[in-house]
Amino acid sequence: MKIRKIIIPAALIALALFSSCTPKKAILEDRIKIVNTVFPPYDWTSAIIGMDDSKTTNSLVAKNGLDMHNYQPSTSDIIQISSADIFIYIGGESDAWVKEALKNSTNPNMKILNLMEIIKEKDSLLSEEEDENEYDEHIWLSLRKAKICVEAISQALCEKVPELAENYKKNTDEYIEELDLLDASFKSVITSTPHNTLIFCDRFPFRYLTEDYGLNYSAAFDGCSAETEASFETVARLSKNLNESGVNAVLVLENSDKKIARTVIANAKKPKCDTLVLDSLQSTALHEAFNGKTYIGTMRENLGTIKKALE
Repeated sequence: MKIRKIIIPAALIALALFSSCTPKKAILEDRIKIVNTVFPPYDWTSAIIGMDDSKTTNSLVAKNGLDMHNYQPSTSDIIQISSADIFIYIGGESDAWVKEALKNSTNPNMKILNLMEIIKEKDSLLSEEEDENEYDEHIWLSLRKAKICVEAISQALCEKVPELAENYKKNTDEYIEELDLLDASFKSVITSTPHNTLIFCDRFPFRYLTEDYGLNYSAAFDGCSAETEASFETVARLSKNLNESGVNAVLVLENSDKKIARTVIANAKKPKCDTLVLDSLQSTALHEAFNGKTYIGTMRENLGTIKKALE
């Protein structure tokens, strides 16, 4: 009898769970599915959707915090992408896999947003001169380029969910206002610092940020370089620039082992030099977003770090 009492409730619970899952799955299937490859557009999209997510599901493909330069989609990732209503990706070298993944699309009405292409189109409208500079894929590290991306995502959402377009536009306006305020803070802080050069002992994805605010920089490697070991010449150059710049801090990316930074500081003979971390947001995991990490919050923290690095 005791065994029967345990088994029967378990069976009833299992049946209830099975029954309750079916309508929930049907409800989810009716929603507009938004799929993002990396965290920044995922967070922008979440901000535009706001509290009312009854019509959409917003998902992140690279959700486990793997650096976008090393990411390759799994079979389940490709299946997820193939059924998206809105697919948002950066469009740089690290997204070379996207073209092949989209061949498996099962949704002929999918709205595809290549954010780098959107930036290029916007730039061409603003300038009649042909831009001969090579574009960097780390577009989200410019608050000004982020605004362009947010507007494009908002427009796509309004087209797909017209009944919530008014809410989306309101949320977009509020978010862009936050971006503008933070942009103004960057400009104010950086123009008031005594120095103007960042010494970066790592890969350097912050090219657009330095261009936006007229900063100089010296970095160990280019933005997407696969190199991890600095040559003697690189260390010597960074050490020389550190001494000449007048700053008392060097910068590294999140997850850095700081080995190059330690070598540069030792070679420059500046033992009191700090090593500070700038977050590039290119390896942010989904659980960090659930725990409150946001694009604007991270960029605000980056501003504090840059201020300290330039003092």
